[in-house]
Amino acid sequence: MSRGGNRPGAGRKPGAPNKASAARQKAVEASGLAPLDYLLGVMRDDTVPREERVEAAKAAAPYVHPKLATVDHKSSDGSMTPKPDRIIIEAAGDNGDHTASA
Repeated sequence: MSRGGNRPGAGRKPGAPNKASAARQKAVEASGLAPLDYLLGVMRDDTVPREERVEAAKAAAPYVHPKLATVDHKSSDGSMTPKPDRIIIEAAGDNGDHTASA
């Protein structure tokens, strides 16, 4: 019987919370209203002033809508010129003429 090493199906499954995270989530759910639920409630309440509703929406947004990854459209020198697909390095004194001479 082999021992040690990777075994198929061993370990915690990807995305499964560890014991501490699961316990904290359970405690939050048991306590009643979660902070995100509160913020969403304020945001949806028409009797709350608009400024407070906007602030609640701003605070809740990162938990509801993930941020998009940033994309760098500039080259390292700050210009908008695209980077080359490949760079050819030639030896000093090499003129690129590789024809054989007799």
